[in-house]
Amino acid sequence: MIINIGAFQDYLLKEKNYSKHTVLAYSDDVLAFSKFVDTEFEKLEIQEIQYPIIRNWIVKLVDSGQENVSVNRKISSLKSFFRFLQKIKVLTESPLLKHKSLKVPKNIQIPFSENEAAAVLSDIEFTNDFDGKRDYLMIDLFYTTGIRRSELINLKLANIDLSNAQIKVLGKRNKERIIPILPIISQNIKRYLVERLNIERIIDFEFFFLSKKGLKLSESFVYRKINLYFSGVTSKEKKSPHMLRHTFATHLLNNGADLNSVKELLGHSSLASTQVYTHNSLAELKKVYANAHPRTTK
Repeated sequence: MIINIGAFQDYLLKEKNYSKHTVLAYSDDVLAFSKFVDTEFEKLEIQEIQYPIIRNWIVKLVDSGQENVSVNRKISSLKSFFRFLQKIKVLTESPLLKHKSLKVPKNIQIPFSENEAAAVLSDIEFTNDFDGKRDYLMIDLFYTTGIRRSELINLKLANIDLSNAQIKVLGKRNKERIIPILPIISQNIKRYLVERLNIERIIDFEFFFLSKKGLKLSESFVYRKINLYFSGVTSKEKKSPHMLRHTFATHLLNNGADLNSVKELLGHSSLASTQVYTHNSLAELKKVYANAHPRTTK
């Protein structure tokens, strides 16, 4: 099966605005499917691909021990590839048109509690130097803005607007959004910037968060920091930057924020993405309801 993977990659990068990481993952999935077709079915053209062939690949993936969620991701890559082929008039219809995703268990992620977040930000003694002020600001920014790890890492110095108490971040698919920041965050930014000036040699000057060597932070570095600080205050299994984003959304909803506002703050394109955070809010509402209604058995 002959495929033009380069053209597909250009389509994902330039038209869909996908990240390089996503483009690489999609490409690998499509190439894996192409290899399967070439191995199992001789000399098939792309136009000859029918759903039974894809179903055979799905069966093989499942039999090899891959989780349903992983298989669904691969099929999602394939769907994008077939949409691309439709766009360039190679196909008139996708063979995955009537495909239904494999069922996956719903894993409810438990966010940090308000007490756990407060324990890190109020009870832990951060060092009174560049590292301490940077780490504290990173955690507080995650918790008070809900930004993604990639958004924090790529935050530019020029996008910090203290006069208007806001920051501008670049989200998924290069979509920019403005996020308000609290007065306490503005104060901590100023303290961090003072320490940042003392770095001997700054290489990645345009980026806001830096290492002591003046370099842009890595994803693994940020993950390790969050995991380290929260390991001391919680027994929850997941202690990641994404869990702080989850916590931000849940705490806003628990305290009365409306779903649309949270959606805009998170940078979601649809409410469906934001609704995954509502289960904890419902749990909080049920607790209030059970304690307040006259019919409750005390």
